[in-house]
Amino acid sequence: MNAHSAHGHDDDGHHEDAPHGTLKSYVTGFILAAILTAIPFWIVMARVFETSRTTALVILALAAVQIVVHIVYFLHMDTKSESGWNLLALIFTLVLVVITLSGSIWIMYHLDANMMPMTTHDWRNIP
Repeated sequence: MNAHSAHGHDDDGHHEDAPHGTLKSYVTGFILAAILTAIPFWIVMARVFETSRTTALVILALAAVQIVVHIVYFLHMDTKSESGWNLLALIFTLVLVVITLSGSIWIMYHLDANMMPMTTHDWRNIP
């Protein structure tokens, strides 16, 4: 008898209260993920939208939906898992990522607009 079994510790890594998906939920998640991967591919290959901006926005929206599918069906994160702490940590992470990305894009846009090379006309106007 080893020391762990004497104290009643379980080393198999399974917790009875841990959320586990059923085969049906994994298949549903896989089918949704496959569809959400195929649709953007079809949109680009068939040139469904007139502008590339619209295409990019639709693909980004479908990517966001696919992230939610992965979180719900494969990571089993919802308001019930670990009293909602997993979901709260995910929301906090997403807020930080959005702030970092939008701030970086804003800085790069303004650097591009304000750091353009000066023309000869601009040099003559410097006092």
